[in-house]
Amino acid sequence: MNREELQRNIFYSDKYYDDKYEYRHVVLPKEMVKYVPKTHLMSEDEWRSIGIQQSKGWVHYMTHKPEPHILLFKRPITTPPENQE
Repeated sequence: MNREELQRNIFYSDKYYDDKYEYRHVVLPKEMVKYVPKTHLMSEDEWRSIGIQQSKGWVHYMTHKPEPHILLFKRPITTPPENQE
């Protein structure tokens, strides 16, 4: 599979919330794990460069170590969850 085909197979979870942040996880095809840095969390420019597409403000705050193709993102809540679609 080429990189474009891999990017079409990226899975984006529904958002979930606590009282401060909204969260989502992104599951990359396992073949894309080679694009994920092992030494640091990715900046927005880095995760966009590998094909992750989401609105601005998301921060890559954790990689699920047992499954490095699962990336966790968060951003501050600006609209209460009950008012979001």
